[in-house]
Amino acid sequence: MSRFLFLVKEALLSLRRNALIVAGAVLAVFISLSLAFGALVVNEILRINTLAWQEGVHVISFLKDPGVDGVPVDAHEALLAEVRSWEEVEEARYVDKTGAWLEYQELFASQEELLDIDPNVLPASIRIELVDIDTHAAIKSRLQQNVLVVREVTTAADSIEQLQNLSSVLNVLGLGMAVVLGLAAVVLIANTIRLAIYARRDEVSIMKLVGASNWFIRVPFLLEGMVEGVVGAALAVFAVWLGSTNLARAGSGFALFRLDVGNDWFFRWGVLFLIFGAVAGIIGSMLGLSRYLRDAESSGAEVPTGF
Repeated sequence: MSRFLFLVKEALLSLRRNALIVAGAVLAVFISLSLAFGALVVNEILRINTLAWQEGVHVISFLKDPGVDGVPVDAHEALLAEVRSWEEVEEARYVDKTGAWLEYQELFASQEELLDIDPNVLPASIRIELVDIDTHAAIKSRLQQNVLVVREVTTAADSIEQLQNLSSVLNVLGLGMAVVLGLAAVVLIANTIRLAIYARRDEVSIMKLVGASNWFIRVPFLLEGMVEGVVGAALAVFAVWLGSTNLARAGSGFALFRLDVGNDWFFRWGVLFLIFGAVAGIIGSMLGLSRYLRDAESSGAEVPTGF
């Protein structure tokens, strides 16, 4: 235990000695992983909002309760038969109040406070799949004319298409920049470790002379790189989580789209990004050690054997 604590202490001392360069390495990791994590959040938001549309549902017509306010008892069945007869409609299906409640529970399973409602307030609906999604506006207008039965008509065809296009662009740009900046972060971490080695080369030589093993000498530098990667990744995860939370609060009044992402999703992917940051830091450290060895050998400097 005392040996491990000594190695950790050496790594922390090296971080403090090279604070400015370490900050640059952490910042590079932070920027690259923020872009990558942000792209994943956009994809998750898109997935959540398209849950009800994955089966080809393009238009939803919410219906008034039969037998109330003059609505005929068979009004829902009659409207469903009429919609199915339209040539623009590929398929139409009816979802009663029970089905609406089950769907509501699935959509908001991660938000228990929203489940404390009377299931009867959820209306029955007709879900419509169109032959051509471009006809959604005409179908919506036609349904809205039936004011006796139809309560509200929603369609997310245009919005979903725009969001998908935007998501694709953001993913390409974000992931592309993440790869470039991720490589830059690894290189910067490698240079940070290399400078730390040069600053402590006399100390390293003394440690070798008194019998310190190669791994005993390497470990502080590997820990230093790992800390830089983990800190940068943690800042990236926190920044994206904070931005997503504020976005969800700002869009809490939107009826058509949800902008919130579950905390369990953030936890799962956050852990993966922390692991990635740690691995990137270790790889950078290993590159720094290797580069130092090559440069030292080419210049004829004395380097501990086996480093």
